[in-house]
Amino acid sequence: MIQASQWPNLLVPPGAMGWVLPHFQDISSLQLALFMALGLVIGSFLNVLIHRLPLMILSAHHDEAPQLNLSTPRSHCPHCLHSLAWYELLPVVSFAMARGRCRHCGQHISWRYPFVEIATAALFALCLWQFGFTGQALMACFFVATLLALTWIDAETFLLPDVLTQALLWVGLVGSAMSLTPTPLLQSVSGAVMGYGLLWGVGKAFQIWTGKEGMGQGDLKLLAGLGAWVGIWSLLPVLLLASVSGLIFGVIQKMRGQLGDNGHFAFGPFLALSGFACFFLGISMGV
Repeated sequence: MIQASQWPNLLVPPGAMGWVLPHFQDISSLQLALFMALGLVIGSFLNVLIHRLPLMILSAHHDEAPQLNLSTPRSHCPHCLHSLAWYELLPVVSFAMARGRCRHCGQHISWRYPFVEIATAALFALCLWQFGFTGQALMACFFVATLLALTWIDAETFLLPDVLTQALLWVGLVGSAMSLTPTPLLQSVSGAVMGYGLLWGVGKAFQIWTGKEGMGQGDLKLLAGLGAWVGIWSLLPVLLLASVSGLIFGVIQKMRGQLGDNGHFAFGPFLALSGFACFFLGISMGV
């Protein structure tokens, strides 16, 4: 019979465990349960953020009085507007008990809600396995939660809110200064500066070549934030991974006739996923 302690060796090539999940065998069940429970709670908050933050931004853009913020009104069904009781807000559990429908009007509830909650819990477990029961793990949890929110918001609305990209940048810089991230401060600062400048240069070159604007300001700020976390030597791999994966996605969408008349698609999710990969796998230019 295979022991639990042997599972990682079946999933990861020999010799790679110390690099990919160095603390897999060092954590306790209680620590794992705490991080996953925290992930479920934060995931529930991310659902509020993903839904409400773009609406708040659009209201401010049109000089309209905001009808909602992150705390008011209370969470409610988007169909019948019935305010939800506390037991209807329990992450994953309430969705399962209601069988994916509103208890009051019977309309379907988006699968995004349990997906984001479960994904956040899984990502928090990954942070614990990677960094152990430490402050670095909590910092990594902030990193993945912010990237998840940015990915979903950009995919749905083509927005990368400044409040999230700037939080990613400054928390990354402060965390580096306090040795709470793997990236030294000098590399973090230079990565943030170069991240913005590098993507600005790519976007400018694209605009000169095609006469069209190829990069939004949000993408530049996101790469600057990622640079603060992964450092300057991982920026090029981040951009290359994002560009290749984005190109493949664009070609597939074009072939399926789903790209749209202007040919635009959200690039933020590809930057976020590439930054996530480089941060956790330690991908860099080898310097």
